[in-house]
Amino acid sequence: MSGTKHAYVNDAYRQWQQTLVTARGRSLVLASKPGVFAHGAVDPPSLLLAQHVRVDAGDVVVNMHCRNGLFGSAVALSGSAARIVLADRNVLAIDAAARTLRANGVEGAELYVGHGAAAFCDLTADVVAIRIPQEKLALLQLLHDALALLKIGGRLYLAGATAEGIKSAARVLEQIFGNSATIATESGHRVVGATKRAEWPSGEDVPSSPYLDADAFLERSLELRGNSYTFLSRPGVFSWDHLDEATALLAEHMDVHSGDRVLDLGCGYGVLGVVAARISGAPVTMVDVDSEAVRSATRSAAAAGLSSARALGSDVASAVLTEEFDLVVTNPPFHVGKATDLSVPIQFIADAFAVLAPGGRLNLVANRTLPYEGAIKFLFRNITTVHDGRRFKVLTAVKAR
Repeated sequence: MSGTKHAYVNDAYRQWQQTLVTARGRSLVLASKPGVFAHGAVDPPSLLLAQHVRVDAGDVVVNMHCRNGLFGSAVALSGSAARIVLADRNVLAIDAAARTLRANGVEGAELYVGHGAAAFCDLTADVVAIRIPQEKLALLQLLHDALALLKIGGRLYLAGATAEGIKSAARVLEQIFGNSATIATESGHRVVGATKRAEWPSGEDVPSSPYLDADAFLERSLELRGNSYTFLSRPGVFSWDHLDEATALLAEHMDVHSGDRVLDLGCGYGVLGVVAARISGAPVTMVDVDSEAVRSATRSAAAAGLSSARALGSDVASAVLTEEFDLVVTNPPFHVGKATDLSVPIQFIADAFAVLAPGGRLNLVANRTLPYEGAIKFLFRNITTVHDGRRFKVLTAVKAR
């Protein structure tokens, strides 16, 4: 990517686009932008759900891990469902779903930010549809939640790609529901279905986990910068069950001054923000697009006794663009789903520059092969490599006064 204004300083990242797709015999409008799952394309598993899920007149339909709202819009426009509930842990996905629904003239569908049934009020569903997530325990929670939501005779539909593990997901579905069947397949993608026949399946092979409870967090004790911390995390949060090597590296190298107003951009379960807050002694802000990361970072801050820390759901730094910070620390993501999307980490750098006060610093860790130097040099007019390891690098820059 060339170091031009067009590449590094524009509003293209936040410009929403529309794509047309046909589902259930209707033309639908999909809203998308950089950072949204399957941006620039139509997600085949979501389209298969939209095409093949059976919805009868008066059904209550729940779509968990709803992504950009394709399935919900298709069902709403078919006119059969009495109630449609969409939920996703990703705040940007919910924004996309809301825009998709509006673009198709859909009114009355309910949208919730959160993972699984804990995101919305109690209800009994006739149909639950799930576009499978990557993390196996996150999927397991959705399947157990679906079983609890469905009435006897209710139907669950699960969609994903072979490369994403839909076949193994179907086996787990069979264990939990006691039955499953392939509904449709196309080019390495499939929809599988199951019917709820009992309140709970019999047998000893039903997979379970303590983290099926939405309020159960993994607690881990870590030693960082000479202090002990307890961090709490949930399945599906980035490196939820271990300390990511790059994050640990930045924790040791980040340049935190006393009194610094710190922004942890893409906070995960809060490692960098919590450590920085302990050093600075000042309020810290942590933001992440994943609502489960926000919940985890909030718990991690509380465990560290940081009463002035806050964690917010945010598309990059959108939630705090009107604020000012002395230090931004970040380990930016470069995957959206399984695809590499460098527009996201480049926006992390641009947003960091936007929210830093004059004289403020960016501390960033990345895989050493990722080409972030051009964006940093263009925006900040300076860059320093404070660590250049075999796998990772730590880059810093200062915003001119």
